[in-house]
Amino acid sequence: MCVPEASWVPAERLKFVNRFVVERADSCISCGLCASLCPNGVHKRVEGHASILPPYNQRCIGPSCASNDYYCVRRCPTSSLSVRASETFPALGDVRWTADMVLATWRMAETGEPMPLDHPANLGACGGGFDQLHFRIPKGGSKPKDYQFETSVELNRRKTGPRVKIDIPVYGGGMSYGSVSLYTMVARAKAAQAWGTFTCTGEGGYPVELIPYKDHVITQIATGLFGVKEETIQRAPIIEFKYAQGAKPGLGGHLLWEKNTPLVAKMREAVPHTSLFSPFPFHSVYSVEDHKKHLDWISSVNPQALLSVKVSTPNDVEMVAVGSYYAGAHIVHLDGGYGGTGAAPEIAKKNIATPIEYAIPKVHRFLTNEGIREDVTLIASGGIRNALDVAKAIALGADGVVIGTAELVALGCVRCGNCESGRGCPRGIATTDPELIHQMDTEWGAKRISNLFLAWRGQWGDLLSRFDMHDLKELRGRTDLLRFDGGKEVKA
Repeated sequence: MCVPEASWVPAERLKFVNRFVVERADSCISCGLCASLCPNGVHKRVEGHASILPPYNQRCIGPSCASNDYYCVRRCPTSSLSVRASETFPALGDVRWTADMVLATWRMAETGEPMPLDHPANLGACGGGFDQLHFRIPKGGSKPKDYQFETSVELNRRKTGPRVKIDIPVYGGGMSYGSVSLYTMVARAKAAQAWGTFTCTGEGGYPVELIPYKDHVITQIATGLFGVKEETIQRAPIIEFKYAQGAKPGLGGHLLWEKNTPLVAKMREAVPHTSLFSPFPFHSVYSVEDHKKHLDWISSVNPQALLSVKVSTPNDVEMVAVGSYYAGAHIVHLDGGYGGTGAAPEIAKKNIATPIEYAIPKVHRFLTNEGIREDVTLIASGGIRNALDVAKAIALGADGVVIGTAELVALGCVRCGNCESGRGCPRGIATTDPELIHQMDTEWGAKRISNLFLAWRGQWGDLLSRFDMHDLKELRGRTDLLRFDGGKEVKA
């Protein structure tokens, strides 16, 4: 594969969010000693100028630096420097997306450089899910510079139909026009094209602005049938049926009236400024036979399209997966409850669906015992936040994953949870407001998402090298490489 190169993509509005604040008193004589000492670039002096630039707080590692010889606070000849905790940092993120994880994602999106496998930002603080699963990584060693490894995933494992492969084990989940801005959708599509993977339109229709990237765009059919047209079905290489969403199973979809602008309503063929709801379930599907008729309908419209079935994770999720396979699906997409934006009710996210880390191995084992595992592409989603979460999902038995929130965080999301309310996201990501959307440039956004994928690929390579593997496929189903840290003794 041709790996896109990293590019420096800073964000002006994010540079003031940092863990520590370095303060320089008026007693500073601008000697420049701190700039020559600090290896992290917190201090900088421009040649030819008498004064030193303000500290770059994002790069400061804080009081832990006191143990180093280059600690600027102690070495300053006039005692002009001090370091304190930032007041804004504790308000950033949440228990699943901690402030450290958000900042690390921003850093990777800015630079394309991977985080170490033991970095604290690889784990959240929710006390469950992937935060309790850890790889049994052998001590010592690191990835050689010339280390070669493979990350591609075959999406059609059946013996017939078009062969479709993605170069990385990740593609973008459905986020519809209306839930996010058009600029966000285009940025995701550009990044998907650069990496040889896909992004999904969600259930809000297929904007014409995505047509230049049509070979990398999945279109979705959900219960409301918003924006479903024959020409968009014929245009897409993959069609996704959304039968349920892990973050709100049994509740369908919803878009409140404030985000249903005239442009959104036109795309969805609805009345502007009314709340739109997708029912649950498809009222034409109550059996596997009905399910098969659904998929046959799409195959008759676009015989070359791969068929993906997105389902939640009920107790009998393995039977749902088998039924989807025999109905003709190429991809079985399991969506767990940890995902979703600020539009998903907390009571639904935390109390209905089976956690994705339980659903993946359950379905993987069942399909294996049925003798059809190698004919199905098993994709997982619902709370996949970083590269190690991707690897953990694969080790549990998935072939690849779908992400959504991680891409939005790369674009500057702070997890404030205002996606659905009022004008939506104040940062211009999950909004349809004609003024707010201009806060993000599509080229800037595409490069940041691309940088994030590059950093993740570096982490996958590091992980594979520790296990002496050269392909992420070798990691599939290797639960023996994982350990569970529940904080208490787990009895069988």
